[in-house]
Amino acid sequence: VLALMLWVFISVAKRYQKAPLAPPKGIQNLLEVLVVFVRDDIAKPSIRESKLPRFMPVLLTIFFFVLFSNLLGLIPIFPAGANLTGNITVTMVLALFTFLVTTFSGNKHYWIDIFNTPGIPAFLKFPIPLMPIVELAGMVTKPIVLMIRLFANMLSGHMIVLVFFSMIFLFGAMAPAAAYGMSPLSVFFAIFMTLLDVLVSFIQAYVFTMLSAMYFGMATSGHDEH
Repeated sequence: VLALMLWVFISVAKRYQKAPLAPPKGIQNLLEVLVVFVRDDIAKPSIRESKLPRFMPVLLTIFFFVLFSNLLGLIPIFPAGANLTGNITVTMVLALFTFLVTTFSGNKHYWIDIFNTPGIPAFLKFPIPLMPIVELAGMVTKPIVLMIRLFANMLSGHMIVLVFFSMIFLFGAMAPAAAYGMSPLSVFFAIFMTLLDVLVSFIQAYVFTMLSAMYFGMATSGHDEH
């Protein structure tokens, strides 16, 4: 995934450097649509425009890393075929990156809302800091939700395909004729689920990036924007 992303984006960047005003073509045309989509439909609704240049690199990296990992996991030919985002350790690291960027980007309004939430009765904050505990718990659960959502959605699709293929052997253990009868149905549904996973791959990349952008926007918004 790393090698593919470097090759694709460095080659596209070189084309823009050589002819910045020329109309995009080929893979450049496809990527421009996706980059503009991440900027206009994911980042801008959640993050102040003055902060966009700061967060666009990490949002684009998250989006394309998740997308490329999802799509390569659907290709059952080496070096593809590894379901990276169906591995909870990978999604945990991605969620951890989002958590760290959010935490270290938080402005004073963000931290005031956590430790001294405005508009909340004082007895919920002192002597027992109930609201700060709830807010801090929310900080922890947000990356956990990111981690589990991506992991569960990508793992489930691969598991369903595996179940359909396994049914051939299960029926074969009962009777060879049953295996021959089950094979076309299993292959059909496996192909259908794989094609559905292509759509899910884009959706999950979008959702992960959108939630990350929302967290970044919450951490950097002004007091009047809450």
